[in-house]
Amino acid sequence: MSFAAWIGREVRASDRLDEGLAARWLATFDLARPHPPIMPQGVHFALCTPDASTAALGEDGHPARDNSPESFLPPFPMPRRMWASSKIAFHAPIAIGAVIERRSRIAAISEKQGSSGPLAFVDVSHEILANAALAVVETQSIVYRDAARPDAPLSPPPLGDTRFDPAGWDAHRSLTPDARLLFRYSALTFNTHRIHYDAPYAQSIERYRGLVVHGPLIASLLLQLAAQEVGENRLHTFQFRGLSPAMAGEPLHLVLRKSDAGYDLAAFADDGRQVTAASATI
Repeated sequence: MSFAAWIGREVRASDRLDEGLAARWLATFDLARPHPPIMPQGVHFALCTPDASTAALGEDGHPARDNSPESFLPPFPMPRRMWASSKIAFHAPIAIGAVIERRSRIAAISEKQGSSGPLAFVDVSHEILANAALAVVETQSIVYRDAARPDAPLSPPPLGDTRFDPAGWDAHRSLTPDARLLFRYSALTFNTHRIHYDAPYAQSIERYRGLVVHGPLIASLLLQLAAQEVGENRLHTFQFRGLSPAMAGEPLHLVLRKSDAGYDLAAFADDGRQVTAASATI
């Protein structure tokens, strides 16, 4: 089946970054209320969140997809979905109280054969306006793949004996994302993908070793590291790509260093396995 008809499909959503949402975002990351009330970069991940009814959710927690005109994302036969990467341009900061509009469009669709079977990629372009002014442009890449075999080895492999060495990086922060942090981030982003809160499902069905840390959660933490090093709301572009799952309950290392083009950022598991690659300009 060809999914070319989905290219160009659009959907719009509206929201408001009210005091309650701002307080919950800041509390999740142990951040103080900013003065003036300009929110940290990354808060757009919690705006215009999915609003599919519970009855419309698939087994994995994502909204089910079909051939109807109302189905924004194409109904690939591959059942597993992951956030692969994002390219973000920050045009203006978002203040508490701002009225938000998001315009989303299917920008590209591609299919290819991977080492584990067929893969399908969807690029979704988001334009986010705050008080009618362009604030953020993001192209999000989503990948779909076949379900893992019931007897497939759990991913990622258990932590090895080596330890991450931050030498060569200008800034380093370590933390251990736990189930409470994952739950709060899922609630902030209204993300019902069960790999982030349902450990038996994550292990037995999707064959992960435990609860999976959200890709955008890691991106949000890297944005906060950048803010600590170069200042709040100073990034002009930020892009990140998931390389390997990060597990809840295990140390995560966030790093940053100056590069010729701007800044390199990354996240690593405790044994040095790279989880996320990222870069930024100011």
